[in-house]
Order: sequence, then C-alpha cells, then structure tokens
Amino acid sequence: MQDEKVKGKVYLVSLIIVMILGIYVLMSIYFDKHYYFGTYINGINVSCKTVDEANDLLLKESYNYVIKLEERDNITESIEGSNINFKYEGSNEAQEIKDRQNPALWLINIFSNNKYIINEVYSFDRELLLEELEKLGCFNNENIIEPLDACFKYENGEYKIIKEVYGNKVNKELLYAYVLNSIILGERSINLDEINAYENPKFTSTSEKVIQAQNELNKYVNSKIYYIFDNEIEILDGSIINTWLDVDSSMNISVNEEAVKEYLNELSKKYDTYGKTRSFKSSTGKTINVVGGNYGWKINKSKEKEALIENIKNGEEIKKEPIYTQTALGPRDDDIGNTYVEINLTTQSLWFYKDGKLIVQGDVVTGNVSRGNGTPQGTYILNYKQKNATLKGSNYSSDVKYWMPFNCNIGIHDASWRSDFGGEIYKTSGSHGCVNAPEYLAKKIYENIEAGTPIICYKEE
Repeated sequence: MQDEKVKGKVYLVSLIIVMILGIYVLMSIYFDKHYYFGTYINGINVSCKTVDEANDLLLKESYNYVIKLEERDNITESIEGSNINFKYEGSNEAQEIKDRQNPALWLINIFSNNKYIINEVYSFDRELLLEELEKLGCFNNENIIEPLDACFKYENGEYKIIKEVYGNKVNKELLYAYVLNSIILGERSINLDEINAYENPKFTSTSEKVIQAQNELNKYVNSKIYYIFDNEIEILDGSIINTWLDVDSSMNISVNEEAVKEYLNELSKKYDTYGKTRSFKSSTGKTINVVGGNYGWKINKSKEKEALIENIKNGEEIKKEPIYTQTALGPRDDDIGNTYVEINLTTQSLWFYKDGKLIVQGDVVTGNVSRGNGTPQGTYILNYKQKNATLKGSNYSSDVKYWMPFNCNIGIHDASWRSDFGGEIYKTSGSHGCVNAPEYLAKKIYENIEAGTPIICYKEE
C-alpha cells in the first residue's frame, strides 16, 4: 500500500516535469520565429511578433509618428512625421535581432534588457524639418525670454544680489542636432532641459564668483574718505562710490577712472586756487584784482586718482589731503599769506614782506613795453634762487649775482649795468621781461626769500 502511494507521487512529479519540459519546448519552438517577451525596436513593442509582423508594425507606427518637445513652463510642442515625410524603410537588422535571440534561452531572457535601436531605417526631409523647427513657438521672438546673469543692486548702503533669469531661449543649432538624431532613431520625445538645449545664465546667485564680487563691491562702498581742505571737509562714501563701480560679464569689478577723474575735477574747481584771479590789497592801499599766474593750490589729479582708487579698493576709512602738484603759503581764502613779493608795474615799485613785516622795498625796472617785452601780470611762485648766474637770450648774455626766477625765464635779479631804476624807464628801455633791481634790493630779497614764495605782479588802473 505504501509502495503504491510512493509510485503515485513519482508518477505525478514525472508528469509535471514532462509537461513543463513540453511547454518549454513548445515555447522554444514558438520563439524560433517570434521575438522574446519585452522586445522593443526603436521604442516600438514587438514582443511575440515575427520579423514580418515587426516590420509591418514599425511601418504602421511610422505613419503616426510624432516627436514631442517638452519645454519649460510645462509647454509641449510637437513635430508630426507627416509634415517631414517621415517613413520606415525597413532593415535586415530586424532579422539579425531575431537571429541573436536564442529560442532555447527564452526563459532566461525574460528579465533581460531586450530594447534595440536600428539606425538609419527612417527617411525624412531635412529641409522640411528645418521649416517645422522655425514654426515652433519657442523660436517666436515674442515668446523668447533672454537669460540674464545674476547681478547687483546698491540699496541702503550695500550691494544685494539680484537673482538670475533662466528665460527660455533655445540654442537652435543644438536643438536641431538633437531632433535630427532623435528622428533618425525614431525617438518620440525630447526634454529640452535634459539635453541642455537652453541658453542658461553663466552666473547664478549661488555662483562662487558672484558671491566674491558681492563681497568685493561691499568692501569698496564701505570706504569713507574725508578730504580736508583748510576748514572744510568733503566726504566721499558709498553713496558716490557705487556710481563708479562696473561689473563686467565675467564678474570682474573695475572702478570707472573717468568718473573718479570727473570727481577730482570738481574738487579742483572748488578748491584749487592755481591761476585764479585774486583780490589783493596793495601797499599803496588800493584793492587790485590780480589775474592769472602760476601760484596757488593745485591738486595733482593724476596721482590723486591712482591713490584714491587704491583707497577704495582697500576699503579704507581715512582722513587725508589730496596729493598736490603745488601748495600755497596761505589758506584758500587768502592763499598769498603774509610772505610775498609785490611788484607794481605801474609805479615800478617792489615790496618784500616776510611774516607780515616789510623786509625791503625799492624801485625796479620791468619789461620793455615798447618792444612787446612787458612783464606779465599775475601771481607767480618763486621757482628757486641762485647766486652768480649768467642770463642768456637771443641777443644778450648778462652776469648777475642774485637770480630768482618766478615765471619761466622771467625773474628778479640785480642789474649792474643800470644806474637808474623806477620812473618810466621800462616803457622804452626796460628789460626783456625780467624785474631789474638795484643790487642792495636784490641781495636783501635773496637773503630772506625761499622757493615757493608768491610773486605778485600787477598794474594800477
């Protein structure tokens, strides 16, 4: 009895095995002519199809071919195969794919990747494809939003980052290449973001270079320069400096030198006294407007521009005077001060004051006006002083003991060849432009004067 039960179980198991083997064999025979389960060719499911059936299906599907373009802002556009004469041309590769699928191994390959791509089996008109691309809304100028890099805004004393704009501008050449390749492969959708078809901003608000630029900009506008002019102070801070800063397309920062130059020009107009008309009270008691000359405060705008830009780049807060080409002895409201040489061209008289005290005075002879050599009016600066100089011109050479130039080659000097000074000598027998003085007068001036002293030449009306 027990043996019969065992025999029955063995028989049943054997029967099941035979049935499974039979089914496996039958399926192997079936897959000799048919594709495996899960077989896709160019994205078309050809599972359990014969080669002919697969080719027919691929051809049929080509008639309904549409490639979708997934764009930003949930916009989808498409190009229909019928508009570009899209057609499946067939290929021996479909048979080759089938031949590579061993029918006896169908069970093992159920879970394998059975997706295949056949190249160059579709035909279409590339010119028509270009035309269809041109019709897409993503290339309509009215719809295009240009990408913008992150930028900066000066607000409440600091620079803030303005976020980038990604926009929706598509690189037409890149998209055409991808669409062309996708159609050749029979693919049916393209995500424009995934293929990087958009022209994106180069710099975003989180880009390291943007953050570095923001820090640098804020360093610059945190500068505070206190320019001291006598009892006045000009404050230069971020409210002005921010208008001088430029950020290029590579996030490099520069200080606009022309703007700095213009700022210094304004300071120069306001505070320089070089060459300006001065109201001067003469030794005769008259108030004279003295025009021109080379004396006075003068900012060295070239050097100060370089220094100021460096101050800004260092984020400095400092009190300073500008760099000067030359300075005056007194403050701007009376820059002549109380040490000066006064020459009255009308009376041919000279006075020399030092620290407010009259050191010496006397008659002189100035330039010969009849020959056009009159001594120029103006407030000048003594360049230097020299003993025992030889003065040379086109038709003269004169040795002098005391030479004190103040206007190019015009200066004060002794004139041993003269016996008389003052009066109207200058009108017909004056100098070549210099101020001729008796030796005692020239000597006294020489012994007490220093370079930089103002020399005032004027006429009384």
